[in-house]
Amino acid sequence: MSVRIRRVYEAPEPEDGVRVLVDRLWPRGLSKDAAHVDEWPKGLTPSTELRRWYHAGERSYEEFAGRYEAELADPEAAELLDRVRELTRQGDVTLLTASKSPEQSHAAVLARLLQE
Repeated sequence: MSVRIRRVYEAPEPEDGVRVLVDRLWPRGLSKDAAHVDEWPKGLTPSTELRRWYHAGERSYEEFAGRYEAELADPEAAELLDRVRELTRQGDVTLLTASKSPEQSHAAVLARLLQE
């Protein structure tokens, strides 16, 4: 089973499997029909405070990733992470994000944790 990261604005592909939106806010200018999102676990996303901190300026991705992993220890987030882990055991999963740099986003942190 594989975990992929894609921008939510990209057209769905058959190999996407279950499409999981991992952003707290719905992507601008994208209809729900066009997104083809199967799951949207908002509680799995970085807190508003952490998101703002990371985007406020010159912040290191490594520090962001560490802080985000600490947030994922929260019981609600941990339960949602386990739910997505279960989906990966059943088949392919694609994590969707509106981030312009998915490889330097929370989606990359989630993908790494799901593949461990």
